[in-house]
Amino acid sequence: MADGHLLLAVGALLAAGLGVSLLAGRLRLPGLVLVLGLGMAVGSDGVGWVSLDDYELARRVGVIALALILFEGGLAAGWPEVRPVIWPSLALALPGTLLTALVTGLAAALLFDFSLLESLLVGSILATTDAAAIFGILRGSTLRRRVARTLEGEAGFNDPVAVLLVLGFVDWIEQPGYGLADMVGLFLRQLAVGGAVGLATGWLAVQAFRRARLATSGLYPVVSIASAALAYGAADTLHGSGFLAVYMTGLALGGHRIPARRTVAAFHDGLAWLAQLALFFTLGVLVFPSQLGSVAAESVALALALVLVSRPLAAFLVTLPARFTNAERVVLGWAGLRGAVPVVLATFPVIDQVPHSVDFFNIAFFVVLVSTVLQGVVFEPLARTLGVTTSEPALPRPLAESGTIRRLGAEVLEFPVGPGDAIVGRRVRELGLPREAVVNVIVRGSEAIPPRGSTAIEAGDQLHVLVRSEFASELDDLQRRWREGPIGYAAGERRPPRGHPSVFSTRRWRDGDGDPGRPRELGGVHVIEHLRTRRDQRGALVLLEDGRYAVTGPVLAVGGRQALQQYARRRIALARDDSQRGWWQEVVGALAR
Repeated sequence: MADGHLLLAVGALLAAGLGVSLLAGRLRLPGLVLVLGLGMAVGSDGVGWVSLDDYELARRVGVIALALILFEGGLAAGWPEVRPVIWPSLALALPGTLLTALVTGLAAALLFDFSLLESLLVGSILATTDAAAIFGILRGSTLRRRVARTLEGEAGFNDPVAVLLVLGFVDWIEQPGYGLADMVGLFLRQLAVGGAVGLATGWLAVQAFRRARLATSGLYPVVSIASAALAYGAADTLHGSGFLAVYMTGLALGGHRIPARRTVAAFHDGLAWLAQLALFFTLGVLVFPSQLGSVAAESVALALALVLVSRPLAAFLVTLPARFTNAERVVLGWAGLRGAVPVVLATFPVIDQVPHSVDFFNIAFFVVLVSTVLQGVVFEPLARTLGVTTSEPALPRPLAESGTIRRLGAEVLEFPVGPGDAIVGRRVRELGLPREAVVNVIVRGSEAIPPRGSTAIEAGDQLHVLVRSEFASELDDLQRRWREGPIGYAAGERRPPRGHPSVFSTRRWRDGDGDPGRPRELGGVHVIEHLRTRRDQRGALVLLEDGRYAVTGPVLAVGGRQALQQYARRRIALARDDSQRGWWQEVVGALAR
């Protein structure tokens, strides 16, 4: 095929893939099902436009695509999101995948004329969930955050486990004397090496992003691709799990503030979608519909056993020690979508010429089809019916990033305000923003509202917060408090004044007083409300528990409202520049209300 014809064919297939995905959205079907059908239509048993029976090439393409999908999954999740649910995620990924493979393998032994080892190999091929499919349904879901995080973590960690199971059973079938002890050794070596390489490469990748000063944000995805390739290649060269290494590298980058983060995330999101599209199309081309009839009924039965028995049973048992409700366990069991991963794993035994390996590949076709249609369509309605959804997205919104803003050293955070959030009804000045952040605009419905300190926050608002890049991490805990509280000071909790609040005093700020921009207590008296934040240097106007007010900064001034106003007016007269004068005028205005 000429180069022009090849590029024309690739472009046409990509356009067709996009077209069937849009059509699937209108028909309320998973788009990848129609991509699968497209591959079958143009394959050898269809119109014959694309002929592919090279399983070695298909596996190589599949491994690269799966590495990109796992890297994007780790990048989108980030270590801070996965850390709180690491143990249930690992429980689903390790013993959960092993139990799913065992039960599915026993079902395969009953349905097909396979040996026990061959049946367990089939179960291993089908045991893993698909990272791209899981991330796809979560991004459009309102599933409870903890359940969504658990599924995210499992989807990344269980692929290496399934790969090792498949490799182990292939060796067990082909090599005399190979046994359980050899498989355990393979597991330990691959996971240990892969984990160590992933940690090291992730740390190096974060340092490279932070220290590199590239001419354009478009170059940062090149750094991220290099990081993913180095992680997988180094681990595989050292006989470790490349999939585990590449996922952990993605987690490291996703958990840190890196330059051009939104650009990198958007690039890999599209790349992962393209990889999944290529894998489903490859499965469609590799499958010969004329060969499916001999295993169709048994394969559908095995797919239903996997979806309705193996996965739910494994998810329920391994999450018993975790703090999940039974409804959440049902959703965890149902959310085990199969997608591109079994396509890759099914090529391993075909290449090694394991007996019945072509049947294994055809079985994987039916399982992927049933899982994608049945679980993908029913997932969200089932979660809503069981009450496992909320009013906020399952996955947090990433930082919205503008190239110009980023180059100037700042980022923009978009925060959607839910009806149950603690900041509903609060004013902008009560949000507790650090000195280096400011609410840039409030989007309310179709209207953009310029915020003032007295602007009240309403449910449904979108807060756009501009923050200096080096202080963006301070907003992580602040966002949690905006959701859960506490926010500022509750008027009903104010204690009666004690002592003599009219006493006025000034002194220089001491190191032991803490941060003058965010003081917690002054002279043993707690700060109960943060009224104003000074912008030109560290300082604030606060209300104390005993009813007095205080101005912090290079000099601490404490006293009643009138005394502090008089002090501020004197400072206005003595101010050396506009920034100082503006701050003391702001103090006078705040105390006058």
